[in-house]
Amino acid sequence: MTADTQFDPARVAVIDHAIEGAIAARKLPGAVYHLERGAARYQRGYGKLSYEEGADAVTQDTVFDVASLSKVLVTAPAVLMLAEEGSIDLEAPITRYFEQCSGGGKEAITVRQLLTHTSGLASGLPAKPAWQGQAAALALACAQAVTHPPGSFFRYSDINYILLGLLVERTAGMPLDRFAQQRIFAPLGMRTTGYRPLERMPATVIAPTQRGATEAAQLPTAHGDLAPGAALQGVVHDPTVRRMGGGAGSAGVFSTVGDVARFARMLMGNGELDGARILTPESVRLLTTTQSPPGIAALRGMGMDIDSPYAKRPRGNLYSVGSYGHTGFTGCILWADPSSQSFYVFLSNRVYPDDRSVVLPLYTQLGTLSAQAATGALQ
Repeated sequence: MTADTQFDPARVAVIDHAIEGAIAARKLPGAVYHLERGAARYQRGYGKLSYEEGADAVTQDTVFDVASLSKVLVTAPAVLMLAEEGSIDLEAPITRYFEQCSGGGKEAITVRQLLTHTSGLASGLPAKPAWQGQAAALALACAQAVTHPPGSFFRYSDINYILLGLLVERTAGMPLDRFAQQRIFAPLGMRTTGYRPLERMPATVIAPTQRGATEAAQLPTAHGDLAPGAALQGVVHDPTVRRMGGGAGSAGVFSTVGDVARFARMLMGNGELDGARILTPESVRLLTTTQSPPGIAALRGMGMDIDSPYAKRPRGNLYSVGSYGHTGFTGCILWADPSSQSFYVFLSNRVYPDDRSVVLPLYTQLGTLSAQAATGALQ
């Protein structure tokens, strides 16, 4: 555990108690948490990697599958970087970059609408009939018809960010994982973060996620590719991204709490950290302030969530609507508040072993308690 006396010990103890209570209730086997405001930092690991007897303890260096945090750690900033360089036009129709995506009302979809989840596309790609690879994913995405006129409706959609990840690859002329490593992770000193972690580290340092359903369980699952009882440990939890080879614009990144905190610190620094500029101040503004089309009630930046239905729990009851962040299906949160210059990071494997555990009430607790501890606010 690391702590700074600038945070009230009683307030961070309440955060510890909330996380430990969720672990005791078997809502999640383990987690890590980080709170920061200026020089004040508090970071701690909790619980075990799994529920099995003899499982290793979670530490501050445990690597987690951060799921949809990939969208804001990699994809959205990558698109904004390329827009800064003039390689991508945020207002251009996606058919400028993917001619095969014409038809079905998709000609009106812009890059901005993909970033703000207002494209009108469905939430995800179908799993059947069976398919494999990036080319198949692109073909499936381009085969979709919009359900609403682009720009008129908010729907959180992995398809949007799958297309954006492929757009980065096509525009930058390199795989998304290499772009992320060269342009984001290495400059920021995010030494552990990346796609396909088993290429760089042993599975034992990574929190497991899904176990294949046993025949006795007879439970419907999206993970039919897993052998009964086999665990994902270092292999992406998202089945669509597994079909794409382990990396996509929608998910696939593995990271540590300290690395995610470095990314948040860069945003608090208006795009710069320790002398490395990742984004211009304008790109940080686009990423973290409302960019949704007029008339859309769900407020999103070009990446970050601000006030959609998904924001209410991680924001808690005290941080203002001007705060921003994102969550990940595996049980992860990054939430930042510019007005207080504070942020918190929570990584967990709440999906272990069967992705049925619900931790949303814990999210609300963490958002509220983090604001209390960071700002000294009273509820």
